[in-house]
Amino acid sequence: MAPLTIQQATKSFGGVQVLHGVTIDIDDGEFVVLVGPSGCGKSTLLRLIAGLEDITSGGILIDGKDVSRLHPKDRDIAMVFQSYALYPHMTVAENMGFSLRMRGAKSDEQRRKVGQAAGILDLDALLDRYPRQLSGGQRQRVAMGRAIVRDPKVFLFDEPLSNLDAKLRVQMRSEIRTLHKKLKTTIVYVTHDQIEAMTMADKIVVMRGGHVEQIGSPMTLYDAPANVFVAGFIGSPAMNLLKGRIGADAQSFDLDAGGALQFTSALDARPGQSVILGIRPEDVTLSDNGSPATVKLIEPTGADLHVNLDVAGSDITAVFHERLSLKEGQEVSLELPADCVHLFDAETETRLSA
Repeated sequence: MAPLTIQQATKSFGGVQVLHGVTIDIDDGEFVVLVGPSGCGKSTLLRLIAGLEDITSGGILIDGKDVSRLHPKDRDIAMVFQSYALYPHMTVAENMGFSLRMRGAKSDEQRRKVGQAAGILDLDALLDRYPRQLSGGQRQRVAMGRAIVRDPKVFLFDEPLSNLDAKLRVQMRSEIRTLHKKLKTTIVYVTHDQIEAMTMADKIVVMRGGHVEQIGSPMTLYDAPANVFVAGFIGSPAMNLLKGRIGADAQSFDLDAGGALQFTSALDARPGQSVILGIRPEDVTLSDNGSPATVKLIEPTGADLHVNLDVAGSDITAVFHERLSLKEGQEVSLELPADCVHLFDAETETRLSA
């Protein structure tokens, strides 16, 4: 185990800069997820930590030691790739013990460490099989086992669940989280899936365009997004974001698209102020006397009902936990609680309300 510090890291490919002064402090034993859309720089940052790309400027410290210019094998890290990267001609045991053999470990040590890792990952019965004889989830566990036997200071995961089906991804999320609790090793995990980030991380780093947009616990990012980008990225379905002005009584919101929304109490902003207003789909409820809306689309998921609504020409998504008898084209009335509203500056898109 070891803390990991990234200090003002930049990376350029030719004349194109893809990371812009990224600074992140990761505590000893912390599970940190780098998340963001394709091209945001998260995988490039992971490769800088691993030493698979040369850093342009800045520093990377593992356990207080600057490893920025060290060869990957000298950084005491282990990486799990999206593609598993297993040798097809080797058994599970041979794949897991390969790095130990390359280091010249004795046979007894190899067997002991492979056996320990197999026990942790429930692979004991599969040690004599070849990768072609395994399921996708089993192959991913073998790839994790190969990393575990090295007993590294830091584990790096590069979108390890992308090749799995939806059900198996849910199972593997739980298994990786359980593995972290057992090993208590520092983990840096890259994904584009914000659900993975929310369910697995101690701390999330949201990235966009090579910059860090916000760092915090999953619920901090969900409850208090720093800007419009984070608000729209974290959460599924995404937060409703509407442009307009605070009404004269501060209890209404005049939409730029036309029409107005009514709230249960005054909003925390001055009348006439131009803002971007955000409200989570689960905070929208039905009432007898609220903002009029028309049901456009109904998506039952089983546990919840996702409903797309037209409010004065603007789209709003609501999530209802009850099994409501709604029909497309039906007129309804929405209750919008003011204490659930997020307000952002219309120009800078940064958060206004606490």
